[in-house]
Amino acid sequence: MSGNRIITIGREFGSGGKLIGMKLAERLGVKCYDKELLDIASDHSGLCKEIMEHNDEKPVNSFFYSLVTDVHSGSQPFTGYMNMPLNQKVFLAQFEAIQKLADREPCVIVGRCADYALASHDNITSVFVSGALPDKVERVAALYNISKDKAMDLIPKTDKKRANYYNYYSNKKWGSAASYDLCINSSAVGIEGAVDMILDFVKKKEEQKVSG
Repeated sequence: MSGNRIITIGREFGSGGKLIGMKLAERLGVKCYDKELLDIASDHSGLCKEIMEHNDEKPVNSFFYSLVTDVHSGSQPFTGYMNMPLNQKVFLAQFEAIQKLADREPCVIVGRCADYALASHDNITSVFVSGALPDKVERVAALYNISKDKAMDLIPKTDKKRANYYNYYSNKKWGSAASYDLCINSSAVGIEGAVDMILDFVKKKEEQKVSG
C-alpha cells in the first residue's frame, strides 16, 4: 500500500456525512468519492453501472468471508473470481477499486466499507458521523423533497442496510466507537465544526506517528 493520506467516512443517513466529506476534500485539495466509486468499479470489472447501483452497499447471502479476507491480505487478485455470483462480483469490484484508488491518490471516501478495505493502508483515518434524529429528519426531507414522516421511516431502514453491509463484510461493528479512529456527532458541532475536528485529528495523528 502507498502512503497517500486517505480519510474514510461512515455515516448515519441524514447526518451530513457526505457533505462533510465533500467539504473536507475541498479543504484538503483532493477528491471525495461516494457513488463515483461505482463508475470506477464498473470500468475496472466490466459490470454495468446499473448493476453496481442495484447492489450498492447491500450484503449478500454467501459463504465467502474467507475469500474476502484472503484477497484483503493480498494473496489473490479480485479479478480472478469472476465466475462467482453477481452480488459477490459487485462487492469485490468495489473493494478492489477502493484499494487501487488509495494507491493512486490521496482522497476522501464515503461509505462502502472503505476503512476495512484499507485496513493495511499506511496513512488512513477512519471517521464515523452520527446526528440527532430531528436534524437527520430535516436534512433527509429537504434533500429528497419528501415529507418528514417519510424521512422518519426511511432513516432507520437505510441505516439498517448500511449496518448489515458493514457488519457482514468487515470484522467490526457499524457505528461502534471501537470500529473507527474518530466518531463525531454533527448535530453537536455542525458541518463545518465536524470538518475542523477531522482536520485537527488527522494533523495530530500524523504528528504522533512522526514522533513515534
